[in-house]
Amino acid sequence: MSSVTSLVQSVDWVAVAPPTVTAVVALAVLVADLFVPRHRKPLLGWCAIGGLALAALSLLPLVAGDRRTFCLTTDPGVCSYAADHFAVVIQFLVLAGALLTALLSVSAVEDHRLPAGEFWFLLLSSAAGAALLPASRDLATLVIALEVASLPAFALVGLKRGNRLSSEAALKFFLSSVAATAVMLLGVSFVYAATGSLHLSRVATALTDLPDPQLATLATAGVALTLVGFAFKTAAVPFHFWVPDTYVGAPLPIAAYLSVIGKAVGFSGLILVTVEGFPSYADVWGPAVAVLAALTMTVGNVAAQRQAPERAHSAVRLLAWSSVGQAGYLLVPIAAAGYADDAAHAIGATVAYALMYAAVNLGAFGVAALVARTSPANRISDYRGLVARRPLAALALGFFLLCLAGLPPGIIGLFAKVTVFSAAVDAGLAWLAVVMAVNVVIALYYYLQWTAVLFRTAGETADAEEAVEAEVAAGARVKAGARAGAGAGSGAEAGSEPGRGAGADGEGPEGARTRPPGAAGPAGLPKAKVPAPLAAAIALAAVLGIVLSGAPQLVLRFASGALL
Repeated sequence: MSSVTSLVQSVDWVAVAPPTVTAVVALAVLVADLFVPRHRKPLLGWCAIGGLALAALSLLPLVAGDRRTFCLTTDPGVCSYAADHFAVVIQFLVLAGALLTALLSVSAVEDHRLPAGEFWFLLLSSAAGAALLPASRDLATLVIALEVASLPAFALVGLKRGNRLSSEAALKFFLSSVAATAVMLLGVSFVYAATGSLHLSRVATALTDLPDPQLATLATAGVALTLVGFAFKTAAVPFHFWVPDTYVGAPLPIAAYLSVIGKAVGFSGLILVTVEGFPSYADVWGPAVAVLAALTMTVGNVAAQRQAPERAHSAVRLLAWSSVGQAGYLLVPIAAAGYADDAAHAIGATVAYALMYAAVNLGAFGVAALVARTSPANRISDYRGLVARRPLAALALGFFLLCLAGLPPGIIGLFAKVTVFSAAVDAGLAWLAVVMAVNVVIALYYYLQWTAVLFRTAGETADAEEAVEAEVAAGARVKAGARAGAGAGSGAEAGSEPGRGAGADGEGPEGARTRPPGAAGPAGLPKAKVPAPLAAAIALAAVLGIVLSGAPQLVLRFASGALL
């Protein structure tokens, strides 16, 4: 009993405050849901937002120094939880990203009639696990934090009742994630069998001098299998197949959450196990991560470039494939760490890039959620002429896309890419730098293409559509005349069935698309009122992007110093 008491008394509650506050608020929201009447359910969302803000504020006392807790009594230097510089930065990214996601979700919960109590509990629970992971310093805590962050996400993806896409996405996400977790657990067990410890610092020491060659083989297999699990969480190729369908089937705020916080979880875990736990096996994971980076950015960008503007959900699919391509860039500094003399210094470029990516990608998903309110299919073509309907939203989305492309005025995107590029060159990975440069050019095409669609005026859009329809109608008349001349009586037969040439979906003769009187084209979609929380989320993301573009050193400084 005394040992348990001493353990509780030794817990540094200030250090563990960010995930603890988030978890406590999650439980409070779930309990409150039982007593709050239906018309008061929106208050649960604001309680969740307040809890996330409080958790983010609890990071302030941790900025000054390195605080550790849950340490071994026999070796105070070996701890399971470390609130160091790396952990604080990633926790800020996670909690700020979850806060923006919560703002995006307030209107989505009402629009999709999602169960409010369950939704906010699951979101906060996942955020608590995501905040715990970067501070974890043993493999057991890492796995637990990863699953606490992942399991609620499965439910969030499938929370749309009666929606086939949502159910399929949740099932695919769940099954593939469970398989990856099983592989990772097998790898962790191999590492534990070879080293006799789960603490990353002790694992790193033990791996440098394994007494038995068979243990070395076991450890190598364990390192490789552990990397597979985290590669899935980062959506690295070939473990990326779940991303497009999951993002399309999930509520858009949850897709945004997975694209940012989900990646933060995966990358922080990957950094910890490689740089902190397996530094002596850099010759194993360094080349592997470099190949994964090249494949991931190439597959992601090529697939994004091939998205047809008229395809249903093409905007979300493009963002999904874009996030896969961006994951490839984020992997580059981790690969460079395997070749660098100072691995802890090299991974700073990943952190800097992740901070930029989080702000602008959440903003892009926010505008997508706004457009989806009037265009549920969310095609890229639905954004045509957005500047005429919602000029501020169009300007914001254009800015976000230019940041992701690395073009002015999105200066922060340019500097972040240069930082990642420099990390590859400094590590001697010239071939990977060339692959990245080629992929940046490929990505320019679809980012600029979507940006151009935003600023096509309504007049240009209408004229283009009328010209296409007139050309198709003229071709139809020519073909109809040819058939009439070839067979007598065919015209009379056609005249007796005037509705035969048009389908129920508004198709005219020979496939010419017709539009009911008064129907609006893409440039004339109805302009619904923008919910205040959604507008606030987009505005906050835009302000963050502008501030970071004006003062890029705010995040780039993380690339110039050791975080671990």
